[in-house]
Amino acid sequence: MNTELKQSPNEQFFEGPPQEKLAPSGGSAVHEVTSVGARKAKIFCVANQKGGVGKTTTTVNLAAGLAKVGQRVLMIDLDPQGNATMGSGVDKRKLELTVYDVLLESASVMEARVKSEKCGYDVLGANRELAGAEVELVEVERREKRLKLALEAVRSHYDFVLIDCPPSLSMLTLNGLCCAHGVIVPMQCEYFALEGLTDLVNTIKQVHANLNKDLQIIGLLRVMFDPRITLQQQVSDQLKEHFSDKVFNTVIPRNVRLAEAPSYGLPGVVFDPSSKGAQAFVTFAEEMVLRIKAM
Repeated sequence: MNTELKQSPNEQFFEGPPQEKLAPSGGSAVHEVTSVGARKAKIFCVANQKGGVGKTTTTVNLAAGLAKVGQRVLMIDLDPQGNATMGSGVDKRKLELTVYDVLLESASVMEARVKSEKCGYDVLGANRELAGAEVELVEVERREKRLKLALEAVRSHYDFVLIDCPPSLSMLTLNGLCCAHGVIVPMQCEYFALEGLTDLVNTIKQVHANLNKDLQIIGLLRVMFDPRITLQQQVSDQLKEHFSDKVFNTVIPRNVRLAEAPSYGLPGVVFDPSSKGAQAFVTFAEEMVLRIKAM
């Protein structure tokens, strides 16, 4: 199958600081990473309009990896399924306040957040109630910027805010994109993933033009990667050729321990720190810290 990228998405949305070279994923940590400091948190959406590409796995494991290298992290679950909440060791059924209450301005982020003691980061969780927010926000003023306004009060408390977005372009996803500085795009190295990337870039262009001038794609993260599969290697090479340093150096391998971790209510980084998948996410966390220092 021909994997050639026939159209390169607008380069404007791939601007950003050059990558620093890191050790190959799965290796031991080689960087001494310190907290970003007193400045306000950088906010990143983990998004891809194609489903099943590992958005939630990426969000919770990056959050755990960042916490492991000394960063202050808030993870926001914007998906009514609440998988990122449960995957962070927080029972969505027992939450008294969620991101739903924050979007409707009946609670602040500080009131609704909970600490995931096992994972080392804060969680603004979600459950089925969040599905109703779509309807309730329809006639509300500034509905697409509710999350952005709510986060202003806590940005100085964190180094990173990570938002797990649902796969559809909904009012929830729009709230995430409107408050974000950038988008991290997890993608499998498969042919149809390239088609989905074009759709996502078009969405980001629209949000950038009309609602959030700061929004850009920070980088593409290759996930569930198996170098033994020729097509995946070909697509990976195509991505590197067209997007160069906008493809993260770190590659997340296909790893059974990452797949098992959610059933235990934990990110793979916490569930089995010695696994190749967990080590890759810690390396990716180090890469992210270095990258935002240049932003």
